[in-house]
Amino acid sequence: MYHRGMGPRDQAAILHADLDAFYASVEQLLDPRLRGRPIAVGGGVVLAASYEARAYGVRGGMPARQARELCPRLRFVAGHFREYQRLGDRVMDVLHDVTPLVERVSIDEAFLDVAGSVHLFGPPAAIAASIRERVRTEIGLPISVGVATTKHLAKVASQVAKPDGLVVVEAGEEDAFLAPLPVGLLWGVGPATRARLDGRGIRTIGELAAASPSMLKGLLGRAAGAKLTSLAANVDPRPVRSRRGVGSVGAQAALGRRPPTPEALRLAFAFLADRVATRLRAGQRAGRTVTVRVRFADMRSVTRSLTLRAPTANTATLTELGVGLTQAALADHPDEREVTLVALSVSRLVRGEGIQLELPFDGPGRDRRPGAPDPSARWALDRAVDAVRERFGRDAVGVAALRFAAAGGVPDGFRELAECDLADPPP
Repeated sequence: MYHRGMGPRDQAAILHADLDAFYASVEQLLDPRLRGRPIAVGGGVVLAASYEARAYGVRGGMPARQARELCPRLRFVAGHFREYQRLGDRVMDVLHDVTPLVERVSIDEAFLDVAGSVHLFGPPAAIAASIRERVRTEIGLPISVGVATTKHLAKVASQVAKPDGLVVVEAGEEDAFLAPLPVGLLWGVGPATRARLDGRGIRTIGELAAASPSMLKGLLGRAAGAKLTSLAANVDPRPVRSRRGVGSVGAQAALGRRPPTPEALRLAFAFLADRVATRLRAGQRAGRTVTVRVRFADMRSVTRSLTLRAPTANTATLTELGVGLTQAALADHPDEREVTLVALSVSRLVRGEGIQLELPFDGPGRDRRPGAPDPSARWALDRAVDAVRERFGRDAVGVAALRFAAAGGVPDGFRELAECDLADPPP
């Protein structure tokens, strides 16, 4: 059996901690007048919605007009990006008080392995309850936690726990917990995959686990079928990996399912490069190796990397490189018609206090047109943007996120990977 609030005392020692409706919750924390009210972060597009707004069907990526039709009382707020990062970091500090094995996978969620902490803090369920209490009382934010034997199952448990709950899955009872849950809770099952499975009468994870692996491969593709077969059986050997000191900064964005047109890629990488480059410059860092990851409709992923002669933290340069590397990856897979996710990371970091200009590079995406900006102009532009945001806030200049969402991109709540590698996908 599984239960809330009390947990096993043996092998279920992996936690997934996920802040609830993080951006909207921060806005309600900062302005008590917003508490209990349906709110959305954004302007022309909903970038994040409170649970009160979600009850009306308001979702991230939705045009503001549609959101207001669903919820006439909806209140839009601009967002406080510095506060998101500051409060997200404070939550991670709480998690690190429990164990050094914390794998931060976005600004508002992380995995923990507490097997080595039970002799200090009690069983995993008690540790999870303590984390929730501290985050609520010390920081003022709701957080849901799942406890299980694998990372995959802990994440599913935290989704079941939402909002503001705790679910523990005991070792040996994983199948009983998963069986009645909808297949949409599994990683990688979006609307299209769910519709295909529904056409075969597969609506729950238990029905998926009982399905023929060969049938699933034929229905969804070899890679997707194999992955879903493993996840339905709770096969996930990934360990929790501490990301501190890895030395990379990255971000990823879901695209739904869309053709990888040049305009779609440029919008997506303008969004990602703005997030990554801003973080690099704020930390006085620059990096030499740029990596992109592209996920196709069947959940297969490919990566491409380029190491530059000189480190960079320039937004325009990272945008060009991201687009160019992705186009190179797509050229190697001409049969792929749709892309569901793109990710960008920068590694081989160096301190950037003295880095002002970058050398010309010959990588993919390099703009060689007459009149194209030279490195000094790009550096000056970045400094000007940073100065304006420092004084007036992030929304004062730059519309990459809004344009990306307006074009149909799914902002993933501006999920970014703070100074860490891109998260490992399930097997």
